[in-house]
Amino acid sequence: MTNQLPRAHEMEHHDADRATTRPVVSGSQGVISSGHPLVSMAGMRMLLSGGNAFDAVAAAGFAAAVLEPTASYTLMGECVAMIHDARRGETHALSGQGVAAALSTIAFFRGRGLDRIPTGPGKDAPLSFTVPGAVDAYLTLLETWGTKSVAEALAPAVHYAERGFPMYEYMHRMLSIPESRSQFDLFPPGGTDVFYPGGRAPRVGELLVQPALAGTLRRLVEADATTRGHRAAGIAAARARFYRGDVAAMIGGFSERTGGLLRASDLAPYRTRLEAPLGTTFAGREIIGQGAWTQGPVLMQALGMLSNFDLRAMGHNSTRYIHVVAEALKLAFADRERHYGDSPSVPIAELLSPAYLRERAALIRLDRAAPALPPPGDPLGHGTVATSPAPRAAETASAIDGTTHIAAIDREGNMICLTPSGGVFRKSAFAPELGCTLSTRSEMFVLEEGHPNALAPGKRPRTTLVSYMICEDGVPTMTIGCPGGDDQSQADLQLILNVLVWGMNPQQAVEAPRFSTQTLVNSFYPRAYLPGQLNVESGVPAATRAELTALGHKVSEIGACGIGAVVTRRDPSTGVLSAGADPRRPTYALAW
Repeated sequence: MTNQLPRAHEMEHHDADRATTRPVVSGSQGVISSGHPLVSMAGMRMLLSGGNAFDAVAAAGFAAAVLEPTASYTLMGECVAMIHDARRGETHALSGQGVAAALSTIAFFRGRGLDRIPTGPGKDAPLSFTVPGAVDAYLTLLETWGTKSVAEALAPAVHYAERGFPMYEYMHRMLSIPESRSQFDLFPPGGTDVFYPGGRAPRVGELLVQPALAGTLRRLVEADATTRGHRAAGIAAARARFYRGDVAAMIGGFSERTGGLLRASDLAPYRTRLEAPLGTTFAGREIIGQGAWTQGPVLMQALGMLSNFDLRAMGHNSTRYIHVVAEALKLAFADRERHYGDSPSVPIAELLSPAYLRERAALIRLDRAAPALPPPGDPLGHGTVATSPAPRAAETASAIDGTTHIAAIDREGNMICLTPSGGVFRKSAFAPELGCTLSTRSEMFVLEEGHPNALAPGKRPRTTLVSYMICEDGVPTMTIGCPGGDDQSQADLQLILNVLVWGMNPQQAVEAPRFSTQTLVNSFYPRAYLPGQLNVESGVPAATRAELTALGHKVSEIGACGIGAVVTRRDPSTGVLSAGADPRRPTYALAW
């Protein structure tokens, strides 16, 4: 049966009448939502001073590197984004994903007897350093679509780093994880002096000051100042200093000193990529996102499979609904593991074709959960598909983190949603001269010749970072994003279903209980595999969990299946802007 879904405004009122802990934030001039109130305020300062959505997200991205270093994010990290330029009527997928170092080869790791690229905890963390991509991405936003100078966009971040910000509960809790501090100790002085002054993490409400990080940010401002107010020249000067000047030299020197493969020369050629979005249709809307160099198509494949079921008849978060969505995701993750990567060989059109996804949907049993990762599909119809070695079920998963997400819309209808990440304290190494960690995203490559995600110098790892837009009549009207590693596409799928199938507003969509399958090969070292495990949040009732268990799922309650979700919307008929912010952490939306 094809899923025939009405538009949200055509649904009965009670279908969308769900209480929330926060209101939808709405305005007409601009809206921004991010992982922390002060990050959102950094972006709102740009909007209030005449800037646009792209200025706002660039400023917020720099500020988040100061305010959210325990949200798996560093200034030396990476980001992906979806961008809609209302004036030109153009939409782009932006890749600020860093690439592998020139010295990073399959032969190098095989020569050390490794079959996976390691990260921390441990001394091998520098082996997975990637080129920082986020800074160039923010500079590209300012250069191509923005109106603000580097100094203006960086002003909030510099202020937060130099003068400090009040420690907040989520960050304090993350600093209390013992592995964070012990990993610092492996690369002395690490970040101990910054994040554990006097031998302890700052108490909630105490100011945290980061002078070295402020110094790194100041170098970009100084470069801008040398061009005497010429905005484009200032952006170019900041980029040159970071990627070819003293900042690049410090990055390369730190990597070499700690045994890493990244060198200053790896940074010089790096530039952000703008690509055509990948898209699919569902419920009369177009869903667009990044291509198979991310896990973005997982959501699109799952939607294609789910269009063959009457989801509304099942009921929101019912046993059958959760089961069918989870089983579709397992099939999509099986395809991700075999077919996805930063490679022209990915058969993406075939992977998203309705006929292929009907075949995959037919494999879903309504009476029994698949106990293991299914075999990958054969989208090209060759009859055989090469498979990777069987996943190792004995591995235990590393601690689950979530990065952060930022989205903004302005009064002109410009729209952007961006997910930055990289540099988890307990997995990376802290460079005291930079004031932050380096990203270890190279851990996501596989050491298998010929695989689309095989390690190669200058190549992007198949990142977990994703973001999406929902289009009506060919124009983006909503942004969707939720941090959480392999849970990202799963959470985003549920957000899209919440708004399109269940008629939820942005705040209802982000607050609704979520779930996630772990029947996949985890993207992060040590590539854990937990066959049959289905994580659920506390809002999924005990009776539903029992019924899922009876179907063969190994149900496990966790605190969050994706953390820090953001949904924004522009009403195409009124121009009213609205946003939802996930209460699972200090995500916050502002509007005017």
